[in-house]
Amino acid sequence: MGRPPLNFRSTNVRLPNVLRERIEALVGPRRMAEFIRRAIESELERQEAQLAEDEQKKKADSQG
Repeated sequence: MGRPPLNFRSTNVRLPNVLRERIEALVGPRRMAEFIRRAIESELERQEAQLAEDEQKKKADSQG
């Protein structure tokens, strides 16, 4: 196990046992971190897109 890449920072997250078990059942215990990173990235993209859409609607409503 080598040194982690410098652009990563360790973050502890507490998960309910049932959630952890569901993730492990899907991807296995060794792929859990990657799964969580991808899930977070996907949710961030979804929420950022929603925010941008909401801002566009507000701007359009205020102009017309």
